[in-house]
Amino acid sequence: MVLRIGVKRLVPRLSLLAMAGVLLAGFVLWPRSPLNLTSAADLRSSGILEQWQAGNVVVLVRHVERCDRSSNPCLGPADGITRVGSQMATRLGADFKALGMSRTEVLSSPITRTAQTSAYMFEHPTATQEWLASCGKTLRDDVVAHKSPQHNLLLVTHSGCISDFESQTGFKHALASAYGSALFVSVGNAGQVKVLGVINEENWQSLLSTKL
Repeated sequence: MVLRIGVKRLVPRLSLLAMAGVLLAGFVLWPRSPLNLTSAADLRSSGILEQWQAGNVVVLVRHVERCDRSSNPCLGPADGITRVGSQMATRLGADFKALGMSRTEVLSSPITRTAQTSAYMFEHPTATQEWLASCGKTLRDDVVAHKSPQHNLLLVTHSGCISDFESQTGFKHALASAYGSALFVSVGNAGQVKVLGVINEENWQSLLSTKL
């Protein structure tokens, strides 16, 4: 009788332990979002500065505020960006110029909102590529294929495309990218990709607050 009572008490405890183990394993295995960089110390520790100077970086930038999903005044066409977005794009361009653009190639999706974003970032139209709008399962390989040795590659694209890229690089459940956010990755000589972190538009000033 005592043994039966002991077993009855033990079974629920084992079930709870097993459930806790499953939850813990799920938490450990659940992919997180890339590191969100918010300070100059984050920028240095991420390795972005060294990799950028060596020309080993690809950065995927989401277009700025789109007109058809905002009550702010439009810059022009309904499928383009807002006036507020154009100001954000101009600031983004200045931020990237602070990093140094001499060894950086720029490509954009041909969709109006991405083309406008890149034009306001760099004060002139940018070469467009259809694969930056369609994206999909081959995006990671397409990105690597367009990366020139010792030259950074800046891609102005869409949140869905950034999600595709994150999913293909180990972040299947990453948070959706914000307007103007930038996902930085390094690409090795053999095409290996390492995600370095995300910079949201509002954090650039604190990141660049000290001399690079």
